[in-house]
Amino acid sequence: MVSAALKAQGYRGDRQAAISKVPPARYPKGISSPPEECPLPSPRLLSIPIAALCALLSWGQAVAGEVPTLRLVATTGMVADIVREVGDERVEVQGLMGPGVDPHLYRQTRSDVVAMSRADAVFWNGLSLEVQLAELLERLARRRPVFAVAEGVPREALLADEQYPDQPDPHVWMDPGRWRHAVIAVRDALIELDPDGTDDYEASAEAYLEELEELDAYAREVLASIPETSRVLVTAHDAFGYFGDAYGLEVMGIQGFSTESEAGLSRIETLVDLLVEREIGAIFVETSVSERSIRALIEGAAAVGHEVRIGGELFSDAMGPEGSYEGSWLGMLDHNVTTIARALDGDAPQAGWQARLALADPGSAEEE
Repeated sequence: MVSAALKAQGYRGDRQAAISKVPPARYPKGISSPPEECPLPSPRLLSIPIAALCALLSWGQAVAGEVPTLRLVATTGMVADIVREVGDERVEVQGLMGPGVDPHLYRQTRSDVVAMSRADAVFWNGLSLEVQLAELLERLARRRPVFAVAEGVPREALLADEQYPDQPDPHVWMDPGRWRHAVIAVRDALIELDPDGTDDYEASAEAYLEELEELDAYAREVLASIPETSRVLVTAHDAFGYFGDAYGLEVMGIQGFSTESEAGLSRIETLVDLLVEREIGAIFVETSVSERSIRALIEGAAAVGHEVRIGGELFSDAMGPEGSYEGSWLGMLDHNVTTIARALDGDAPQAGWQARLALADPGSAEEE
């Protein structure tokens, strides 16, 4: 019955890859790479003042004495954020993947390659998250420092799929207790690159880890308030395994660790049976993954008389809008914790841990 209903809705169970947004070129029109120094103007640019031309062609350069010590590139928003937090004023960080971008599917642009080749070092998550960039980063590592920060998590603390025990789950940023190892890895890498900044890096890392611990304490408190019968988290793909492990939630993803995996009819039917049997009333969409499989699950449940609503939108493989609180790692996790707790009948303040969330009421997304 579920299969017939889903097929009537046009769901075939074939591969549903999330749309990976390609970031725009990061240099002015006509300039494909950041120059090391200001070149002489070409004849057709003689009408442009030399000072203006130099300013146009420079990449993040300030006046003498104000240039950051290190120019760095980071792949995902989560990695870029902790590099900025620990590096503070001693670093300039360019992130490659913005809001809504799926790192499992992301392919480098020409400007990405230029940025990485000119950077003092490159930071990435690792653990096969940025699988499309792996070969490029391996080649780059022969010529300049490249750091896989998630690989600082102890091996025994990593989770893996039962079918693929040698492939760890890369989504370690979902658990503050594990992500702290990535922060420490960033601190140590920056000290290695810039020994003169050791005191600064150690102080920044210590302050950031204190915030991380405070957020973790908030998460434990509000997620513990979810009733035992509601402690099931159903999402578009299996990005919340560490989150569930840390906070005692059962996690079900329609797709596997990677959004490249297939979500077939059999998987949808299995989850529909689970929703009905456990009387689960809320499931969650993700900002970086297509909603199609989630919508199919809702329609499949409706076909057997079980109503399921969207409990909210979660940040999984990408953070929120740049410049917003949710555009930081602390903000994205605060958003996820608060959204999940409220949608699953727990007790959490709508504005979150620091009263900074721009969070709609649970279930409002389905009314659009």
